[in-house]
Amino acid sequence: MGTLFESVRGNVVFVLQFLAIIIAIFLIAALVERYLRNKNGITEKMLSTRKIAAIGIFSAIAAVLMLFEIPVIFAPSFYKFDFSELPVLIGAFAYGPMAGVLIEFIKILLKLMIKGTSTAFVGELANFIVGCALVLPASVIYYVNKTKRTAIIGSVTGTLVMTVVGSLFNGVYLLPKFAQMYGMPLDAIVAMGTAINSRVTSVSTLVLFAVVPLNLIKGGVVSLITMLIYKKISRMLK
Repeated sequence: MGTLFESVRGNVVFVLQFLAIIIAIFLIAALVERYLRNKNGITEKMLSTRKIAAIGIFSAIAAVLMLFEIPVIFAPSFYKFDFSELPVLIGAFAYGPMAGVLIEFIKILLKLMIKGTSTAFVGELANFIVGCALVLPASVIYYVNKTKRTAIIGSVTGTLVMTVVGSLFNGVYLLPKFAQMYGMPLDAIVAMGTAINSRVTSVSTLVLFAVVPLNLIKGGVVSLITMLIYKKISRMLK
C-alpha cells in the first residue's frame, strides 16, 4: 500500500484525469441503463443487495485473473494478454451495463491493492478504458433484447469498439503519456516495437501491428468463452 500511495502522490494530475474518465464512464453506463430500464418497464433496483454481492465476487475473480498476464510475441513486453474481462463481461450480461463498469473498476482497485502499479497507473487506466469499451456496448445491446443473437452481436460490436478505442487511446494519449511520465523519448518506445517487428517505425504502426491485433484477440477470445459458458451459468446467477 505504501508503494501505491507514493505513486499517487507522484502522479496527482494523471490520477485526477483518471478519476474524471472513470466518473464519465460511470455516468454514461448509469444513464443508458436507466433509459433502457424505463423503456422496458423494469422495476427491480439497479443495484440490489444480491447484485452487489455478485459484483464483489466477479470483481475478485477478475482481479485474480488480471495478475496472470501472458506475453504476446507480436508486441513489446508492456503489452500483455489476460482473461480478466471474462468475468466482467459475464457479470455485465447477467446484471447490466452499470454492474459491468463497477466490476471493471473494482477489479482495478483490487489489483492495485494486491500488486500496486508498475506503469505509473498508465496500464491500469488503459485496462479500465479498454475493458469498458468492450463491456459497455456488448451489455447495452444484450440488455435491449436478451437473446443469443443479440449476445453475439453485442460481443462482436464490443470487440470492434474496444479495438478502435484502445488503438486511438494508445496512439493519441497513453503512449505519449507513458513516455512523459517515465522521462523517455517516444522513439525509444517505438524502437521496442521495431525490435520485434521491423514494420513498426512510428507510433501509428506500433498501434497497428501491436495494439490492434492484441485487442481483437482478447475481445474475440473473451467473447467466445462467454458465449460457450454464459447460458450454462446464467440460471445460477439469477
